[in-house]
Amino acid sequence: MRIDSYSFGKIIIDGKIFTKDVIIFPERVFSPWWRREGHHLDMDDLGEVLREKPDVLVIGKGYFGNMEVPEALVHDLAIEGIRVIVKNTAEAVGVFNVLDVRKKAAALHLTC
Repeated sequence: MRIDSYSFGKIIIDGKIFTKDVIIFPERVFSPWWRREGHHLDMDDLGEVLREKPDVLVIGKGYFGNMEVPEALVHDLAIEGIRVIVKNTAEAVGVFNVLDVRKKAAALHLTC
């Protein structure tokens, strides 16, 4: 999957428009992606990711970076064998597109 473009509240992935938060896997997009506490990421919010077990997960914290990604969460994902890259969503999109890893995923908050 390739992200064609991203702007506040809108992302285009392989030509398809999404206006709700997404998790991108090599073969599919999971959307809408909701979190229990909106702007606080929790391990429970990443059930789809844990089932897929990507080698790398790119997390987009939102346009302004308002979604909190606790260090403990990054540590727990590392224990699961998942390397985590955390950026504002625009930067996360760029990283995801150039990341040369076969088994990658991106969890992207599109607003805030």
